Amino acid sequence: MKKSINFLIALFVFVAIVSCEKELDLEPRQSIGIDAATSTPENINAILLAAYDIGRNTSPDNLAPIYNGNYSGEINVVSELLGNTDQVSWNGTFDNLRDVFNKALVNNNTSAVNIYADSYSITGHVNTVLDNLDKFDDTQERNRVEGEAKFLRGLVYFDMVKLYGLPYNPGGSNSQLGVPLTLTPPSVDIRIGRNTVEEVYAQVISDLTDSFNKLPDTNGERADKYAAQAILARVYLQQGNYAAARDAAHNVLLNSGHLLTSTYAAAFNTDDNSVETVFSWIVTNQEGTNLSNIHYATEALGGRGGDIAITQAYLDKFDSVDDDRRNFTYPGEGVSTGLLLSSKHARQFANATPVRIAEMHLIRAECNFRLGTSVGSTPLTEINALRARSSAPALTSLTLDLILNERELELAFEGFTLHDYKRTQRNIGGLSYDDNRLVFPIPQSARDRNPLLEQNPGYN
Repeated sequence: MKKSINFLIALFVFVAIVSCEKELDLEPRQSIGIDAATSTPENINAILLAAYDIGRNTSPDNLAPIYNGNYSGEINVVSELLGNTDQVSWNGTFDNLRDVFNKALVNNNTSAVNIYADSYSITGHVNTVLDNLDKFDDTQERNRVEGEAKFLRGLVYFDMVKLYGLPYNPGGSNSQLGVPLTLTPPSVDIRIGRNTVEEVYAQVISDLTDSFNKLPDTNGERADKYAAQAILARVYLQQGNYAAARDAAHNVLLNSGHLLTSTYAAAFNTDDNSVETVFSWIVTNQEGTNLSNIHYATEALGGRGGDIAITQAYLDKFDSVDDDRRNFTYPGEGVSTGLLLSSKHARQFANATPVRIAEMHLIRAECNFRLGTSVGSTPLTEINALRARSSAPALTSLTLDLILNERELELAFEGFTLHDYKRTQRNIGGLSYDDNRLVFPIPQSARDRNPLLEQNPGYN
């Protein structure tokens, strides 16, 4: 069962942390010295817990900033809107998301500001944890805490560099600007410029590798070693390091214990993580918000009525009308009448942003195909296993285009579209994959506080 987070300790510590991007205006009775806040293993664990909570859009009792919820669906939503032109439609009223879909962002776009600020709030908490590992006498507990902290930091910087920096160029120097790497506890005095994309990727790989080595095989609802390795597989794939991506995905498939659910629908909208879920962000009716549900679902199911709907261009990508993935939809009603909506985000309090084992199959299949190898399975067998689960007819042969199409069919509306098109250097509508309009601006508010932050082209 989902476990409700106890904030009594988390709140005690959390209100003391000075975020890199947000300042807390608290009464003295709520204040606590940083030395006391980091004095015990229990307090350090509470700071780590608060980092998870920021990612899933949680604020206890209005004593902390209201976080946007990067991993409650915000990053997924903007990645789909920025990466799509004709496979989804935007029907909502939020100017910030409309501008993302229209590839017409400005330097104070609310999504760009919130994702940036919340990311550094998470890393600020994580860096405080990592700076106080000496509080742990128990080696096993210390390793777990360090592993979880580095998992979160690696994940956050990976998602940030994909949104705020130009794409990684396999074989290039990757000296294009990424995001600032802050690896120390929060301080209002920190003023650093942006690191290169290469430097950010190196830090991400270092953090996730350490996380894999430190974390246990299973870790309840928190990140375990295979969650870290699954994100590593994503990172290597984004870099075009196909051998490393294949091997990481293969190890997750071989040893994590996660399997494909018997049906496609069973992988989504469950009270608990399914056997297919390697990691997700816990949402309950008391804590957290599933932002994907808000923007994809009807009002009756907890959403806004279909801000994001499916178009015929997406349906046309299927080669069979019997494919369960094609039919995993429902018609809108009320304000969304006439729209076709995805069933992936149809439950208001479903866990958010799952890392699914199906993605590992797709990574291994693509990398095996590119390398001419058959580690774990032949690419054709692997792709057909996914298709069989969805009642799609088996393919008799494969091309790279077919494999990439299978990724779109399997992982649609889960936040992959923008980054898959960039790494495979495909145009997004009439824009080249490396067009500046497909990169988020560095928020002007951050630049006002830190003049060392150089803006992305087109946003000054």
